Amino acid sequence: MLVADASPRVDDDIARCREILREGSKSFHAASLLLPARVRAPASVVYAFCRVSDDAVDLVSPRQAPAALDRLRERLDRAYRGSPQDHPVDRAFAAVVARHGIPRAIPEALLEGFAWDVAGRSYDDLAGVLAYSARVASAVGVMMTLLMGRRDRGVLARACDLGAAMQLTNIARDVGEDARNGRVYLPGAWLREAGVDVDAWRARPVFTPAIGAVTERLLAEADALYARADLGVPMLPRDCRPAIRAARLLYADIGRVVRARGGDAVDSRAVVSWGRKLALVLKAMGARFSASREPRAGDPPALAEVGFLIDAAAGADASGRA
Repeated sequence: MLVADASPRVDDDIARCREILREGSKSFHAASLLLPARVRAPASVVYAFCRVSDDAVDLVSPRQAPAALDRLRERLDRAYRGSPQDHPVDRAFAAVVARHGIPRAIPEALLEGFAWDVAGRSYDDLAGVLAYSARVASAVGVMMTLLMGRRDRGVLARACDLGAAMQLTNIARDVGEDARNGRVYLPGAWLREAGVDVDAWRARPVFTPAIGAVTERLLAEADALYARADLGVPMLPRDCRPAIRAARLLYADIGRVVRARGGDAVDSRAVVSWGRKLALVLKAMGARFSASREPRAGDPPALAEVGFLIDAAAGADASGRA
């Protein structure tokens, strides 16, 4: 549970967070069912906080977005003061960050990523895309790792790899949808190298072999990060490994679908079938029995773009204080 003296209201708050997870992501919800109960509840709360925050900015007009961001920052401030807004997600999130020692810098990074969206940032190179991914995805991986009771730098580095890999997969899957909303997350330099006029394509997003090639190039970077992240699964508590492995397999499989279409993520959205998802979840369950592993000197270094997250999480004690 989230607090030692769980009450019906706490149970109701967690139930609402589980509902938000179930409605918001079929893949993450399926993976979360493999988590032990001690992690499943707070993980649902973290997801719900991220989902509600994203929607608060994404589902308003551009003119209203800056004010929505200000309100989110106030909600975060109240959660960390221990006087959350009277909302199921806020109450539950305040309890989770206190109980699991999540430094405020981690969810603040998430809000910074949303602010970059509001500002209409674009990214010329992979480093820029990874910096954005660190905020909107690796930050979530760090919070999840802290929920599992690990805050070693080597473990956090691999969690950040997984978050970044998933975000690159998201970008590849949503190329067309994002462009129709005026956003292009594919690296600008890659697009120019492929002969794409970025502004013209944003104004009229249609699939071309050049767009497909750039999308597949991004998926190759995601694959490299998934391979790095695989080193981290055996570093997690044994009963948490199947869920994280499932999330990794389910998300990476989206890239398989995009590749099968020649990199076309413009005309329609890639979807993994339920039968395929079930097969991947069953495969992931074998991770429970994999040998444990600790970080080693020869492991890949953390991505430069996630260093601030690792510093914040590894440098804090169990209360979240640095």
